[in-house]
Amino acid sequence: MVSEDRSGLELDEFLCLTFPLVNKGYLRDQVRAGLVLVDGSSTSPSKRLRIHQVVSIDFDLDGAPAAPRGRGVRVQVLWEDASVMVVDKPAGLAVEPERWNRAGACLSGALLELACERSGGRGDDGRSVAGELEFRPRLVHRIDKDTTGVLIVAKTIEAERGLRRAFDEGRVSKRYLALVEGEYALEDGEETIVDLPIAPDARRTGRMCVREAGGKPSRTRVAVERRFRGYTLLRCEPLTGRTHQIRVHLAAQGFPLVVDPLYGRRPALLLSELKRGYKSKPGRVEHPLIDRLTLHALEVAFPHPEGDGDVRVEAPVPRDLARALKQLDKVRPPRL
Repeated sequence: MVSEDRSGLELDEFLCLTFPLVNKGYLRDQVRAGLVLVDGSSTSPSKRLRIHQVVSIDFDLDGAPAAPRGRGVRVQVLWEDASVMVVDKPAGLAVEPERWNRAGACLSGALLELACERSGGRGDDGRSVAGELEFRPRLVHRIDKDTTGVLIVAKTIEAERGLRRAFDEGRVSKRYLALVEGEYALEDGEETIVDLPIAPDARRTGRMCVREAGGKPSRTRVAVERRFRGYTLLRCEPLTGRTHQIRVHLAAQGFPLVVDPLYGRRPALLLSELKRGYKSKPGRVEHPLIDRLTLHALEVAFPHPEGDGDVRVEAPVPRDLARALKQLDKVRPPRL
């Protein structure tokens, strides 16, 4: 029976909160197949429920595909209220399940497990949660698996719709730190806009490229944050939302990320590459300063979906990137 606090929810949202460990797409399919009834009648997933209505199901929950999993990954919440949270995504964690590793850990799964824990259940071992979820996390944008930093999560369907609308209308701003090869030619305080169309690379699956004919308009605002000999830390603000946009734009200008196996030349950065006369200790393997994309989503600003002004949240620079920057300061200080 629909309780007062669930009244007004759409049916698929009600089902996701009631059965949080079941795949959301599967639940919607059962509604469309007529296996979920409201007061004895079949309906659509978007049907809004009223208090005291009876929802009944006629499908096997034991055989249902599971929702994404977090596999014990802990995600830091940077900011939160009743309808939105902003989290700090760690490196190496895909935002959604990867096609070739559906059972692997992902951010959406980690967030679902967090919601399960807050609702008094376990949610991390595939078993049912004790009670219903207070909210179901909804990711409204993505960043690459090996990029760290801020990510906005809606806690209600209304917040998700409001945030998606803000993204579509260009009212959400994101600022990244990008450590690149080369000395970017901008004066302090000066900005430039990289305006190059981007399209999928027909020669390599999963890769994007700059292409004048058929490419989508793509713009990135760039400024210098810190300088080193042979390297630059840039501040980048994507003004459009193309796949791999910052990486493609910087590489096309001749300034690829220091670590980027797809668009750059390194899978990792070693101190021996930076420090003249570096000698490793006998019998010890040199560990990289950083072995993932040198890209960090530093800050996001967005209008609150309930009209409560603008929200601005910043994520701390992660340890591996901070370590690389510290060594660059020591062994590659800027030219005088």
